[in-house]
Amino acid sequence: MDSLTRVAVDAMGGDNAPGEIVKGAAAACSGRNDIEVILVGRQEMIEAELKKLPSVPENIRVENASEVIEMAESPVNAVRKKKDSSIVKGMNMVRRGEADAFVSAGNSGAVLVGGQIIVGRLPGIERPPFASLIPTREGVMLLLDCGASVDSKPSHLVQYAMMGSVYMEKVLGVKNPRVGIVNIGAEEEKGNALVKETFPLLRECKDINFTGSIEARDIPAGGCDVAVCEGFTGNVVLKMYEGTATVLLSAVKEGLMSSLRSKIGAWLIKPALKQTLKTYDASQYGGAPMLGLKGLVVKTHGSSKAVEVEHSIIQCVQFREQRINELISEKLRPAQEDKTE
Repeated sequence: MDSLTRVAVDAMGGDNAPGEIVKGAAAACSGRNDIEVILVGRQEMIEAELKKLPSVPENIRVENASEVIEMAESPVNAVRKKKDSSIVKGMNMVRRGEADAFVSAGNSGAVLVGGQIIVGRLPGIERPPFASLIPTREGVMLLLDCGASVDSKPSHLVQYAMMGSVYMEKVLGVKNPRVGIVNIGAEEEKGNALVKETFPLLRECKDINFTGSIEARDIPAGGCDVAVCEGFTGNVVLKMYEGTATVLLSAVKEGLMSSLRSKIGAWLIKPALKQTLKTYDASQYGGAPMLGLKGLVVKTHGSSKAVEVEHSIIQCVQFREQRINELISEKLRPAQEDKTE
């Protein structure tokens, strides 16, 4: 395998494009010879941002794309009509083998549609999910689906569990990862129709280490390594998680600055507090890959700053080196063969 991972980056996607995207790409490339970043977007705007940097790594180049898919646009229409947009052009680079991965902070729907239509699904994959790593007390947990499909079937969730297990074991090094299904209670009889139908299928699946239901309150404690659910629930959990963290952090800062005594205390605990907060910083884990595609597509937050873009790009290297797509295909092949018999 070639040691160079080529990552096409949507330089026009997100609230902070192209400035933060360009900064993140430069940070990812700095001092590394195993990454090449192709910044896809309006060339003049990208080059203007590159000129603002102290230095531009040699392993960055620009691919002009004259159109931009805006956040509020209809995903299907935009992907169909805007052939020279940064999202469509970047996806096509992956499809043609000109890039190994595509990273975007842009229109989630367009990324989802483009991933399935342009890059394409692996054989046997029914619905590629967005898989997001979230920090927990025990380390990190993979939550999927985080918004790709708001309506899912039991068979989709079983595939999520299998793909998530591969990702956690090969990328994060978690041996025999524990799989849980997001539910409103620990008992098997609880949950909606989807959860009740999926539970026995997960229990019978020999390719995963299924540990039962996990309630939302147990996610921050690290109750499992892979948490599966349909995209509506996953997106709500993820955004509530992020919102709660933001509010708590703000409240802690406000409390520490409320008096002279608290300010002195803040100074004393600053090193330990800084280290603790760092472990709960989701940006260090990069974006959410769409698992089950023929190529790697990573979606980062629309509000991503340079650090999240940087880690999303670096994340692509390990994904490719660990042959995640090939391993997912191998894991799911026996189940597909059983269906055809």
